[in-house]
Amino acid sequence: MRPPAGPPAPQPASLGTILRLSLPTIAVAFAQAACQTAEVWVIGRLGTAPLAGYALVLPLLLLMQMMSTGAMGGGVSAAIARALGAGRRDEAAALVLHAAVIGIVLGLAFTVLIGLWGPVLFRLMGGRGEALAHATLYARTLFAGSVLVWLANTLAAALRGAGNMRLPARIMLGVWAVDAPLSAALVLGTGLGIAGAGIAYVVSFALATAAMGAAILRGGAGVRPSLRTRLDAGLFGRILSVGLVASAMATIANLTTVLVTALVGRHGTAAIAAYGVGVRLEFLMIPLAYGIGAALTALVGLRVGAGDWPGARLTAWRGGLLSAAISGAVGLTVALFPSDLAGLFATEPAVREAIRLYLLLVGPSFAALGLGMTLYFASQGAGRMRIPFLAALLRIALAAGGGALAGGRFGLAGLFASVSLALAGYGLVVASSVRPGIWSAGAR
Repeated sequence: MRPPAGPPAPQPASLGTILRLSLPTIAVAFAQAACQTAEVWVIGRLGTAPLAGYALVLPLLLLMQMMSTGAMGGGVSAAIARALGAGRRDEAAALVLHAAVIGIVLGLAFTVLIGLWGPVLFRLMGGRGEALAHATLYARTLFAGSVLVWLANTLAAALRGAGNMRLPARIMLGVWAVDAPLSAALVLGTGLGIAGAGIAYVVSFALATAAMGAAILRGGAGVRPSLRTRLDAGLFGRILSVGLVASAMATIANLTTVLVTALVGRHGTAAIAAYGVGVRLEFLMIPLAYGIGAALTALVGLRVGAGDWPGARLTAWRGGLLSAAISGAVGLTVALFPSDLAGLFATEPAVREAIRLYLLLVGPSFAALGLGMTLYFASQGAGRMRIPFLAALLRIALAAGGGALAGGRFGLAGLFASVSLALAGYGLVVASSVRPGIWSAGAR
């Protein structure tokens, strides 16, 4: 969908429109997941120590990706969509430049902070010896190009905020098509080792930044930003009011996984292996929710900018229920056939039983998780982030706090039940915020 010339038509987005706009972003998210899975295999060819080093860096890489695409990127998309929806095209053009400045600053922050404190963090996470050395080398190589990653993802968010979903998707599909073979060639075909994967990542995003920048300057976001635009604190605020809250939520989500992993570790190696499998199935819901949610950020922002709050709510619920239906179908399948699926991932009886237990207890909450995550992205478009943030706090409290109590009393079943309750609670609380009393003019 190309950006509108003025305020959007009064009709809320149909299911067909939401799905059509979602598919490109969903495809990119799954391509990224496939590429990074292939990279794990490539690095694994180097031995256990490099693979362990990669595992230590991965949470920081995922955090940067989440913050630059769905969190701060959501703030960018929402601000531009609302400006276009209200017919303020000059403001939308200025927001693109302000977004780029934010991307540069945060990219530099990642480079400096991880360069200085990365090794300390890796030690706290258990990194020792060769594993620590590989983690430090990989992190410093990869995060040296953080500005390029932030700029590419920020400019992609600007294009999506204008309703242009296909162009950034095509560019990012090209990025992952370059990254995978380049990484394999540099890691296995040269003496660079794990540093080759970091170089491939930086090179790929350098190409993405150039392509996104050229698209923006050609008017791909419906406006042509000027470098002569004076920076304005109010415009920074329109992006950061959503982006900072969403970034905090991304950090909380990562911390939740870390804390639950630590709790699972109390129940033995088999439990850790099972949770590793189960949480990856849970993470498959993220590309789906983000794909639909990124479209909703723009669509809802357009409606809110035009003052059509009922249309914004209806659009959000249509997308949220679509995501819930698909996620719920996946969750119901794994819950109905947990033993069969566990057998696909493990041969050791103890691991298979733990996987079966996870799928049986957590699978039914996938529908609520898909609903909540998708409506969280819609909330970015509406600029209504308070209750989604409270939902994130509830999730970590139920999963970590409740899991510690239930796991101590009822074992692994109690812990997994708490995780399921946390996912369901998160989704339902976020959904409760999409109503007239909160999603309306003047409400907060």
